[in-house]
Formats: sequence, structure tokens, C-alpha cells
Amino acid sequence: QVQLVESGGGLVQAGGSLRLSCAASGRTFSRYAMGWFRRPPGKEREFVAAISWSDGTTYYADSVKGRFTISRDNAKNTVYLQMNTLKRDDTAVYHCYLDRYVDYGVGYPNPSAFGSWGQGTQVTVSS
Repeated sequence: QVQLVESGGGLVQAGGSLRLSCAASGRTFSRYAMGWFRRPPGKEREFVAAISWSDGTTYYADSVKGRFTISRDNAKNTVYLQMNTLKRDDTAVYHCYLDRYVDYGVGYPNPSAFGSWGQGTQVTVSS
């Protein structure tokens, strides 16, 4: 079993920055991906960013490219999402995931039904 604990969400003004963290514990593997999805209010869940643990390849949604940066700390089994130049459209609950059975066919490591998810952290961007 893998447990994921997110932190770092909050309220920020447009143009500001936040950094989300997601720490993994329990049974992990050497080849997996970690990343973030978000669910804006009243909308479907959408991919944000991901990183392959084996080689560090990063993936971003077009809407966050150039503003968000995903990174990892191997020793701490933690992934970070640095979010800069935040917009009101970035308001959402952000969930991190970890999965070794991801599907790269959609252009990023899409988690499978076997993936582990965090509880979510709220990010609210005010104007």
C-alpha cells in the first residue's frame, strides 16, 4: 500500500505563487510516475503535471506550461509542484498520484485504476 500526503495549498492573489508537496510512504517501486491532477469547481478532473521517477522526464498540461514546475526528491519520495503566476482559472482541488501502471498513450503518464491518490489540497486564487 502506498500513502500520499499533500500539503502547500491555500489562498493566494492572482500573479502569486504556491508550492505543493506530495510525500509518498509505504511500498513504492523503482519504476513509477508521480503527478498532479486538479478538479476546478464544477468541472471535470484535468491533468496538470507529472514526472517519471526513473528518468525524470516531465509532462505538463498546455494551460500550465511555463508557469508550473514539477520536481522530485528521490531521498524523500516527494514530488513538488511549484506554481507561479497563478491565475483564477488555477483554482481547484489538487490531487497527487503515484502509479507504476501508467498509460503514456495520451501524451503523459495517465494513472490506471491501480494508482494511489492523495486526499487533495485546495488552491484558491483570488483576483
